[in-house]
Amino acid sequence: MAAISYKAFMVFVASFALVFAIVSPYVEAQSAAPAPSPTSDGTSIGQGIAYVLMLVALVLTYLIHPLDASSYSFF
Repeated sequence: MAAISYKAFMVFVASFALVFAIVSPYVEAQSAAPAPSPTSDGTSIGQGIAYVLMLVALVLTYLIHPLDASSYSFF
């Protein structure tokens, strides 16, 4: 088995490092396109308000309805 001298090994490592330093900036992964910024139109805001109002109506219905029923003692 042939022994590799220290000087030959260092020349190999230095040349590999030089080639790697020159080539590595050109080897880049393709970057994905940035996602579009979210836009908010009036319909989504209106839909959110409608859902909140329906939830308020549902809570009020369940709070008020047992008050006029005789079998519930809610308060």
